[in-house]
Amino acid sequence: MKRRQLALALLGLAIATGACGQTSPIPVQRPAPGTELYIISPRDGETVPRTFTVRFGLKGMGVAPAGVVKPGTGHHHLLVDVDTLPPPGQPIPKDAQHLHFGGGQTETTLTLPPGTHTLQLELADANHVPFDPPVVSSRITVHVQ
Repeated sequence: MKRRQLALALLGLAIATGACGQTSPIPVQRPAPGTELYIISPRDGETVPRTFTVRFGLKGMGVAPAGVVKPGTGHHHLLVDVDTLPPPGQPIPKDAQHLHFGGGQTETTLTLPPGTHTLQLELADANHVPFDPPVVSSRITVHVQ
């Protein structure tokens, strides 16, 4: 009897995680009231060298690594030269324009080509899914020498 119960439990887990070809929708979490996400530095309009440090600020919630499910926490994503936020309810893409900080980092060293670039932060849950409503910083512009 115990083997049957174990087999049913494993089957349920496989279905819930999508291992059987079915996917369960990822629940979208709500941010804590009054949450504020911002870029500490550089400042909007600042001229920076090709390699510079971006410092992240967050009020009203905590930072936890990706994969850690803890209410009231999320982790940072830096959007570089992105005009439109990733779609709600979907994990944030991981590419050269959508930088993930799943280790719980609160700053990064960034190297960009000379020119004008935009930077914006977006907070996401343990599964890289943005909160609803989205927790985003203001978009800033930097001028890279």
